[in-house]
Amino acid sequence: MDPKPTGRRADANSSSRLMEFIEARRGDQTRMLAELVKIPSDNPPGDCQRHADRAAELYEALGFTVERHKVPQSLVDKVGMISATNLIVRHTFGPGPTVALNAHGDVVAPGEGWTVDPYGAEIKDGWMYGRGVATSKSDFVTYAYALLALQSLGEKLSGTVEIHLTYDEEVGGDIGPLYLLQHGLTKPDYVICAGLSYGVVTAHNGCLHLDVDVRGKSAHAARPETGVDALEAATHILSKLYALREGFKSQRSAVEGITTPSLVVGLISGGINTNVVPDRIVMRVDRRMIPEESGEAVARELTGFIEAAASEMPGIQCRVQQLMLAAPLKPIDGQERLSDALCRHASELTGEHIRAHGVPLYTDARHYSQAGIPTVLYGAGPHTMLEANAHRADEKLKIDDLALATKVVALTLRDILSDDATK
Repeated sequence: MDPKPTGRRADANSSSRLMEFIEARRGDQTRMLAELVKIPSDNPPGDCQRHADRAAELYEALGFTVERHKVPQSLVDKVGMISATNLIVRHTFGPGPTVALNAHGDVVAPGEGWTVDPYGAEIKDGWMYGRGVATSKSDFVTYAYALLALQSLGEKLSGTVEIHLTYDEEVGGDIGPLYLLQHGLTKPDYVICAGLSYGVVTAHNGCLHLDVDVRGKSAHAARPETGVDALEAATHILSKLYALREGFKSQRSAVEGITTPSLVVGLISGGINTNVVPDRIVMRVDRRMIPEESGEAVARELTGFIEAAASEMPGIQCRVQQLMLAAPLKPIDGQERLSDALCRHASELTGEHIRAHGVPLYTDARHYSQAGIPTVLYGAGPHTMLEANAHRADEKLKIDDLALATKVVALTLRDILSDDATK
């Protein structure tokens, strides 16, 4: 009889069995992802109930017990959605840490320019095409099969794996991850959120959205002096904002992958007619924050800056309303336990040097991090969002990367739970 494997031999044997399990189920993973892509879950409008129902059915078909946590309609309405149900899957191997895996099922609308059906899950040259195929319906599959692979080992492990499937990332995450945390539905020790296969994200920008309502007084264009020109005032505010933006170039983040703060005025509307002095102009401001900044401080300072600029224009009233404040994801202690394991296994499997870095966007992962939970982003996808066509026409995912990310996550979970089993 062969002796029982121990030490490195046992670890190598365990890794091989995980890899074999996942390789044998490539086709199953691909079919599950296609089923998820075929169910629209555009947000807005945010009618995501049918997708949550289908995701729950697919998970149950794999043998998981799925908790359905329907979000109260009043909260759904508040974020401008139609329906949302959060799903949780839990599997406890033994006493120890809880590692949560979060992916979101809501997606941006397809838009124009597609060469394939955005809900067709068509496969061409080893890539699947469809809205949400990369961000982040793929990780519904990645995380499911990573947990299945771990269960298949039959090894002594310590801790719990949870899978959180939420539906409000495109509108901020308040009724998804934040709802789960605030209502005591989860208390994880570590979190992995949806990401890409060739990088581990440990920090990202924050985002502030402001609505700026500039009011003047209308008048006939033949007698403009009898009115108060809201567009002239808005132009004054804009010039001040753009001058402020110039100063951001000297404010650089120390996080690799993130550069400087940014500011964009993305929407402007107003005016009555060509021959009327405009009495109202409304603008929407997008201010991105680097991890070193405080979201609350930026919101307070920018609001005051705009109000001060408006006060320099006689007869003008200006109301600034905060529409959204998404805090940056900041590196925190404990994060390296996840990021080191993910980077090590991804590097070994890809043959590339996979490193931890930041990204200049924002996600709902910040809610876990703000609760003091070490959180990173990793999942199925190519090297960059641009390569995936995320939020653009012909979004795509390489099928090989689906299996790759599943292996990396499974190996990382085994490391975390095995470390605690030996203590």
